[in-house]
Amino acid sequence: MQLHSFKNDYSEGCHPAILQALIDSNLIQEEGYGNDSFSLKAVEMLRDAVGKSEVGVYFMPIGTQTNLTVISSILKSYEYVIAAETGHIVGSEAGAIEATGHKVVTLPTQVDGKIRLTDLHQYFDAQSDHPLFMSPRLLYISNSTELGAIYTKAELKALSEYCHEKNMFLFVDGARLASALTAEGNDVTLKDMGQLVDIFYIGATKAGALIGEAVVISDKSLEAGFAMNMKQKGAVLAKGRLLGIQFVELFKDNLYFELAKHANKMAKKISDAIRKKGFHFLTESNTNQLFPILPNDCIQKLHEKYAFYTWKNINAKESAIRLITCWATKEESVDELISDIEKL
Repeated sequence: MQLHSFKNDYSEGCHPAILQALIDSNLIQEEGYGNDSFSLKAVEMLRDAVGKSEVGVYFMPIGTQTNLTVISSILKSYEYVIAAETGHIVGSEAGAIEATGHKVVTLPTQVDGKIRLTDLHQYFDAQSDHPLFMSPRLLYISNSTELGAIYTKAELKALSEYCHEKNMFLFVDGARLASALTAEGNDVTLKDMGQLVDIFYIGATKAGALIGEAVVISDKSLEAGFAMNMKQKGAVLAKGRLLGIQFVELFKDNLYFELAKHANKMAKKISDAIRKKGFHFLTESNTNQLFPILPNDCIQKLHEKYAFYTWKNINAKESAIRLITCWATKEESVDELISDIEKL
C-alpha cells in the first residue's frame, strides 16, 4: 500500500500549468544562461511584484546552492553569518556554508525558531570589541522558519534597522516564503520584503515548481560580482529558460499565492482536528508545517498509512511529529488522516 505522504512539500513534480508551459515552449530556440525571453519576462514580473524596478533578480536551481552562493558572495574571509540554532544552513545543508570558508554563529531561540531583537541584543552585549575577532556581517533568517513560524512586518523592520546599526545585512531564506505570505495573521507583502530586506529569495521548489529559487537583491552594493559568484558555484544553467518559464507561470494570475493558500488551508484543517481531539503542539504555526505532540503508540499507528517525520522526543511516552501539506495535497487525503486521528 502506498502511504499518504505528509513528509515534505516537494514530493510531487510541478503544477500542470508549468508542465504544459514547458511542453509548449520545448522546441522554441532561446538564448542561454538566463538571457532567454522567458527569464527576462520573469525578472520584470518579479520586480513588479516586489514594487522596485531596480532590484536585481537572479534565478538558481535549489535552496542550498542559493544559500551558499548568497552568503559566500557577501562575506569576506574574516566575516561570519548569524543564524538561529534551528536554521536550515546550520544542520540541514551538510556544512555547505562552512565549506565555503565562512563561520556560522548560532543563536538560541524560542521554540518557534524566530530570531528576535532581544536575541541579538543578548548576543552582541556579550561580545568583546577585540580588534582581531571575526566580524559579523550577515543575519540569516527564514520566513517561514523551520518550525513554521512567520515574521511580522514590525519584527522584520526591527531586525533590519538593528542590522544596519551593526553594519550588517539582512538575508531572508524564502524557501517557504509563499506559505508565510499567505498565512493567517501575516501582515508582510513582497513589497515589504523589497523595502525591509537587503537580500532574499522567493522559493518555488516547495511552492509548485519543479525546481527554482529567485534571489532578489534590494541593496545594489551586493550585486557586484554576484553573477560571477553564481557561475563559480554552479548555479547558472545553460538552459536558464527552464527556471524563467516556471516563474512566469507562477506569477501569472497569482498562481504562486493561490497554491500556497491551498497548502495552508489543508494544514489548518488538520490542525483544527488535532486540537479538537485534545492534543497539543510543539509550537504554534499558521503555515503548512505542523508539529503536533502525540503518544508514541499513536504515532506508530499513523505510520502504517502515512509518511511523516518524528521530529522530537518530548518524554518517554510522547513525541512531536512534523506534518507538511503542499500545493498538491488532496483534501480526501487530509480527510482520511483526520478520520484516523479522531480514532486514536
